[in-house]
Amino acid sequence: MAKLIRKRETLLFAIIVVMIVVFSTRAADFASPENLAGIFNDTAILIILALAQMTVILTKSIDLSVAANLAFTGMAIAMMNAAFPGLPLIVLILAAIVIGAALGTINGFLVWRLEIPPIVVTLGTLTIYRGMAFVLSGGAWVNAHQMTPIFLSVPRTPILGLPVLSWVAIIIVALMYMLLRYSQFGRSAYATGGNPTAAVYAGIDTGRTKFLAFVLSGALAGLSSYLWVSRYAVAYVDIANGFELDSVAACVIGGISIAGGVGSVAGTVLGALFLGVIKNALPVIGISPFTQMAISGTVIILAVVFNARRERNRGRIILRDRAAAEVAA
Repeated sequence: MAKLIRKRETLLFAIIVVMIVVFSTRAADFASPENLAGIFNDTAILIILALAQMTVILTKSIDLSVAANLAFTGMAIAMMNAAFPGLPLIVLILAAIVIGAALGTINGFLVWRLEIPPIVVTLGTLTIYRGMAFVLSGGAWVNAHQMTPIFLSVPRTPILGLPVLSWVAIIIVALMYMLLRYSQFGRSAYATGGNPTAAVYAGIDTGRTKFLAFVLSGALAGLSSYLWVSRYAVAYVDIANGFELDSVAACVIGGISIAGGVGSVAGTVLGALFLGVIKNALPVIGISPFTQMAISGTVIILAVVFNARRERNRGRIILRDRAAAEVAA
C-alpha cells in the first residue's frame, strides 16, 4: 500500500479527487457526472498536445511550436473546407495530420541533421508557423458560417454519453500507451533521453529517434488542429495561443522529466486533467484570471522541484553507478 501511495500517478490522482471534492463544496454541481464529463471534454485537446510534447521531452528535447503548428494547420484546413465544401471530412482530417507532420519534420530535420538545440529550433519555428498562418489567411478569420455542418458537428456528436472529441482523446491515449510501452520507437525514446551515450552503444540512432518524435508530435498537433477549429467553430491566427506552455506544464506536473527518459502516459494525462480541473474550477469560485495565472505558475514550479528531488534521490544514471561499483569491486 505504501508503495502504491508513493507512485506519482496515484498521488496526482488523489490530489485531483480532493480538488474536485473541495471545489464541489463551493459549487454544488461541480462533481456531477455531466460536469466532470464536460471538464474531460474541455481538456481533451490539451491531453493530445501534452502527449505530443511528452514524446519529444522523453528524448531530451522540447517542442515549443506545437500550438503554432496547430494554428497554421487549423487555418489551412478551415480555409480548405470553406473553399472546397465538397471535400470529404476524412480528406480534411488526413490533410491536417499530414500538414502537421510536415511541420514536425522540419523541426526534426533541423535538430537531427543540423544539430541545432531543440529549444532554439522550435522557438524559431513557433514564430514562423504563426507568421505563416497570418500570411495564409491575410489576418482574416474563418467563421462557422463559412464551414460545412459536418465539419463542425462531428467532434460534438455524442456517443455513449461522451462527445466524439473525448473519444478521440481516449483512443490517442491508448495508442500512445501501446506505442511507448511496447514498440521499438518507445524503448528508443526512453533510452535516448535517459542515457544517450548508453543508447548509442546499444545501437540506437538517437538523432533519428528525436526526428521521429518531432514528426509524431507534429502529426498529433495537426489532428488537434481539426478538433480545435471544429469544436470552437472558428479559425484565426492566435488560436491555441499559450498552449505550448500548457502542454509542457501538463508533462511536468505529470512527472515527465525535462532531463528526458522518465515519465508515463498516465502521468501526462493526469497532469493535463489537473490543469483542466483548475481552469474550470477557479472561475467558478470567483478567482480572478491574474490569480489563476499565479496559482498555475506556482503549481508548475512545485512540480519541477518535486521531480528534481525525486530524480536526485533515485539516481537516474544507473549505468554509471553500476560501472563505479564494478571498478571498486
